[in-house]
Amino acid sequence: MQLTIEKLIYGGDGLARMPADEQGPGKVVFVPFVLKGERIEASLVEQRPGFARARADQVIESFPIRIAPRCPYFMRCGGCHYQHAGYDHQLEIKAEILKENLRRIAKIELDVELKVHSSPPWNYRNRTRLRIQTVPEFAIGYYRFGSHELLPVEECPISSPLINRAIAAMWQMGRAGHIVEGIAEIEFFANSDDTQLLVQVLCSPKTLAAAVDSWAEKLRSEFPQLLGVVAFHQARSGSSVCTRAEPERIAAVGVKNLTYQTARASYRVSAGSFFQVNRQLTDELVTIVTEGCSGGMALDLYAGVGLFSTVLNREFDRVIAVESSQTSFADLQYNSPANLKAVRATVEQYLPEKAAKLRPDLVVVDPPRNGLGGRVLHGLVGLKAPRITYVSCDPATLARDLKHLIAAGYKLEQAHLVDLFPQTYHLESVMRLVR
Repeated sequence: MQLTIEKLIYGGDGLARMPADEQGPGKVVFVPFVLKGERIEASLVEQRPGFARARADQVIESFPIRIAPRCPYFMRCGGCHYQHAGYDHQLEIKAEILKENLRRIAKIELDVELKVHSSPPWNYRNRTRLRIQTVPEFAIGYYRFGSHELLPVEECPISSPLINRAIAAMWQMGRAGHIVEGIAEIEFFANSDDTQLLVQVLCSPKTLAAAVDSWAEKLRSEFPQLLGVVAFHQARSGSSVCTRAEPERIAAVGVKNLTYQTARASYRVSAGSFFQVNRQLTDELVTIVTEGCSGGMALDLYAGVGLFSTVLNREFDRVIAVESSQTSFADLQYNSPANLKAVRATVEQYLPEKAAKLRPDLVVVDPPRNGLGGRVLHGLVGLKAPRITYVSCDPATLARDLKHLIAAGYKLEQAHLVDLFPQTYHLESVMRLVR
């Protein structure tokens, strides 16, 4: 059937509609790898009561600036979604999606300028995680689009040059039979100038620590930029590997962390700690969050290793940073200057206990994709902070939470779209609110 793409939505798909019939308006159809306004020949791949999914078999009328993708794995790999669009148009897509989510979910029409911060579109990732198989033959790669089947890849153009050299080294070792059976995933983390690498591997529960140690030593000898390898056991559920928040460490060769130097601060980041993945926009993100802020006390919630709090401490008499992950909290403590108090707790635990006692001049929140949630929002409003800066990686949960904050008396002072993830549908935004 032929479909016309009405718009792109968060998640990378285009939205179209089947023709209307006697039962009512046409069902919504989601189609990947298309652009707004294109007319396509499509085949249905899934039917649900309220929607359908289709694939584009042929583009009959293409968007005027559709381009050829750079990566040979595009459309087969599940990692990227927009390589068929020029980078400037990708930014327009993301800005439109962010505004549409705010309008539809929170009934917010931005009355401030949405400032868009672009990134170099390629080789920007400092952290890349890939799947590994050792039988029946070695392969390293990503999941195929829409499946849990491994797609072998020998390069990743959105990852840093050093990470791509490490991928090539892994292929060389794998083809020579020098990969430990039982390693399920490998994650490469490069420092800020792309000269040093930390590797984290996730292994099946039966993988022996001694075997991983021996393999890690060989990898370090063949790849001199590699500072260390840290291996974790990962629990299995059936045939799939299930990620746990704090996996069990079984082996470590070399160092267990690297130093990530930015223009504003130096951070210790350990294997397993969260850190922003765009090596080109870290400084800009920190500036957007911290610039022009000062006062007696700042509260940094979901603080990670202290990306924001170790800069905020220079303009505030006191900073409290809250982080729940054991690994990230250890780095946060290490990175904390004298006037920064690190607290290990979930935000859900911390706010109800402390909201009545704290009177911060600024609260920074950088939650995971599921956003703040009702309990945290209630505690956040109870703080009565004059300023809140919300760093979001999901426009839908951002819109839901902003609706609550605006109803509580806050208003948007600044709105930023920070493109930490070019070529993908993911987008980061920073909203600065005042009351």
